[in-house]
Amino acid sequence: MEFRTTAFLVTLGVLCACAPSDERPSTGPPERLPAITDDLDAPWSIAFHGTTALVSERDSGRILEIGSDGTQFEVGVIDGVEASGEGGLLGLAVRAGQLFAYYTAADDNRIERFDLTGQPGNHALGDGTTILTGLPAAANHNGGRIAFGPDGMLYATVGDAGDRPSAQDRAGLGGKILRMTPGGQAPADNPTPGSLVYSYGHRNPQGITWTPDGRMFASEFGQNTWDELNLIEPGGNYGWPEVEGIAGRAGFIDPVQQWKPAEASPSGMTNVDGSLFVANLRGERLRRIPLDNLSSSTESLVGEYGRLRDVAVAPDGSLWVLTNNTDGRGDPAPGDDRIVRLTAAGATPAR
Repeated sequence: MEFRTTAFLVTLGVLCACAPSDERPSTGPPERLPAITDDLDAPWSIAFHGTTALVSERDSGRILEIGSDGTQFEVGVIDGVEASGEGGLLGLAVRAGQLFAYYTAADDNRIERFDLTGQPGNHALGDGTTILTGLPAAANHNGGRIAFGPDGMLYATVGDAGDRPSAQDRAGLGGKILRMTPGGQAPADNPTPGSLVYSYGHRNPQGITWTPDGRMFASEFGQNTWDELNLIEPGGNYGWPEVEGIAGRAGFIDPVQQWKPAEASPSGMTNVDGSLFVANLRGERLRRIPLDNLSSSTESLVGEYGRLRDVAVAPDGSLWVLTNNTDGRGDPAPGDDRIVRLTAAGATPAR
């Protein structure tokens, strides 16, 4: 279970528990280790409310709380979720006692905010307030990751929903990374006044994280040639659909690293102890990229748990890895899907 070609020691703990589509089908040899939290149904995102883990289920629209012993509690079901293809209940973010959810509705993708009430083991959702509507939705390329940056703003990754030219249209919201206030408004210091668009030229970004020095990184599904790791600059153009991967063309920002889709299909990501960690679907691996050498990477869990959808840093500094074999594209083993906990020696939580 060690990372290949690295002395960074990761031990498995127990918690528990392109093709037309980016979320490419895969098969893998599942040598599985015990997990306490399992039998999740197409899970998509992990977010922490204090020490409490919350998980979204794409197709059921449920928000689950994961107890310290791995017991699952239903926090609530998001009304209006229309699960189809890769759409449904996707990313979660938590701030100041409120839960933010990105989901596919009948005609669009949207972000809704809920008060979180109750105590651990008895959390519930208050009434929802929709803060953003009109994000393009389709069977594929919905983006869907949301997270609060160190500046207190809410960021959202939005796919091109199959409309490639929209990624270069700065007036539209498809193929973008958006930045907004917790109420869904455009901050005054966004790259274009009055616009939510923070960066553009994206195909289907599904992971974002910030390092302690303030750099923002995003993972992105390519078409058939290259998946990408991008260092995000305000107002930056990342090239889709004009370029894919490292192109060296003026006017476009190249990724800092690229991977063949069969070895990647990168989704959720985080960072801890000086490294980025990226969960990969088709590639069925957790990839580690050291921040002091962004052109290199090492891998763990290769083929052992199947498709990996998300990775998050828990309050104790451990990594929580969410599998995604029950989403219609994987090969579920008994007990799928599940959460695996990885403990990195000396790790400290990311921002």
